[in-house]
Amino acid sequence: MTQLLGEFDCKLDAKGRLMVPAALKKQLPDAEKEGLIINRGFEKNLVIYPKNVWDAVVADLAKLNIYDQENRAFVRAFTRGATELSLDAAGRVLLPKSLVEYAGIGSDLVLACQLDRIEVWDKKSYEDIFDDVPANFADLAQKVMGDKKGGVDGE
Repeated sequence: MTQLLGEFDCKLDAKGRLMVPAALKKQLPDAEKEGLIINRGFEKNLVIYPKNVWDAVVADLAKLNIYDQENRAFVRAFTRGATELSLDAAGRVLLPKSLVEYAGIGSDLVLACQLDRIEVWDKKSYEDIFDDVPANFADLAQKVMGDKKGGVDGE
């Protein structure tokens, strides 16, 4: 399983290209060969998937009953704007203008690794979401993870 780590402050150049940080590129050894997929996130952000992770997500979507209207609407909304990214010789990717506009991304952005994918946020928006972090993070942890028996070893 792909496990990505880190948070990276980056800039978009005037042409909408993003230089992939070297430390992140090391974690994505197959990206130059297989490519990456960028898509809308659930919040006003974008998500970059390694190709193998995207393929697994699409396989899950393909299991949905296409005769159900909510399923069709979800697949349509989820895949809207999905675009393959290619690293150029300088290690940059061109972010689609329509997706950048959707997420309200300016020239300063944050790449935030989230397990097997990378969230792409406008820097100010990313900082703002942490203003909404619950005052007691321990309570949130108990609510979300409380049914786990002991972390990784107690699965």
